[in-house]
Amino acid sequence: MSQPSDHQESVDSRPEHDEVKSRRLRLVYDGDCPMCRRYVRWQRIRRDVGELELIDGRQESEARRELSAKGIDLDQGFALQIGERWYHGSEALHRLTLLGTRSGVFNRLMYRLFASRGRAARLYPWLKACRNALLRLCRIPPIDNLRR
Repeated sequence: MSQPSDHQESVDSRPEHDEVKSRRLRLVYDGDCPMCRRYVRWQRIRRDVGELELIDGRQESEARRELSAKGIDLDQGFALQIGERWYHGSEALHRLTLLGTRSGVFNRLMYRLFASRGRAARLYPWLKACRNALLRLCRIPPIDNLRR
């Protein structure tokens, strides 16, 4: 599933993002979590960064197998691949935020909250707790990718 480009905008190319151009970008998230689905639907990356492939972590995929083999627990956070490197949890959120546009209220708010690595690390446990509470309320089981 790839991200629609009609909501993306080009932003001046910054040196720290030049290395990302034409690299593989994949985001593995919880497709059954309403909060996670909304986030990936609203998050937009800059056009000059490339195409972000969205992968439901509950579905069997090459990305899920790779993350499981690396011991990355998708119940502890989503995972972002840039090139050959995987980022998990707050670091994935921070990196995705830096790749994002600043268009729209949602993306501007995400940038203000998570462009700082330290702030992302402090806020991510709260987001994870909200996600886990929502999953329990909705009676959605964990992804459990490390045990399957």
